[in-house]
Amino acid sequence: MGRLAQKLVVIKNDENRDPDDDASTRPEELRLIEALLFASKEPLDESLLVRQLPAGIDVQKTLARLKAEYATRGVNLVRIGKKWTFRTADDLSWLLTKNTVQTRKLSRAAIETLAIVAYHQPVTRAEIEEIRGVVASIGTLDVLLQTGWIRPRGRRKAPGRPLTYGTSEDFLSHFGLEQVSDLPGLEELKGAGLLDGRMPPGFEVPMPSDDAALREDEDSLEPGDLDLGLAPPPERSEG
Repeated sequence: MGRLAQKLVVIKNDENRDPDDDASTRPEELRLIEALLFASKEPLDESLLVRQLPAGIDVQKTLARLKAEYATRGVNLVRIGKKWTFRTADDLSWLLTKNTVQTRKLSRAAIETLAIVAYHQPVTRAEIEEIRGVVASIGTLDVLLQTGWIRPRGRRKAPGRPLTYGTSEDFLSHFGLEQVSDLPGLEELKGAGLLDGRMPPGFEVPMPSDDAALREDEDSLEPGDLDLGLAPPPERSEG
């Protein structure tokens, strides 16, 4: 290719270049947040980003722009709860299929318990049993605690001060949710065939909330509550 042809190709490429790809015109705050997120092994909270960045940067606006910028790329910026991280684009997950670990199948009891915790949190073991209509096996809660999908939140202000449970960030991440309120509602569950069309009169699906703040009927966890051996060794776990 002659020099003139090469020069024309360069000019054409410059005309088609996205201004956002030019480091000289790309806002510095985009690069700063991008660097922090790439360097972190865990999702980062917006409040942490605010503390790390120079004063005056609109973190929420910058994250929204960065998310849009990465929306068509092989890596997307996603929100998990109140935290942000980079993840492989969903439509490219097949590339990683050979590298994924096969997760063991949960029992029906564990799936039902997980759904109750997700939709009714904060909830105690007794409340789970009341909703399911059967006694909950301790092992069922242990399995869900081991997966990291549920967590002890606090203690109910009631006789015996039972533990209350809620979902975790790992739950949101595994099921591709930004927040628990993104869980399907009644009509969506019916449309997916997950609910019987002959539902009892007045049946409703609760609006789930994963607000980390304790409610009026909850006390904070006490020292040692998380070291109670709630999850048994793997060889004693239920399937």
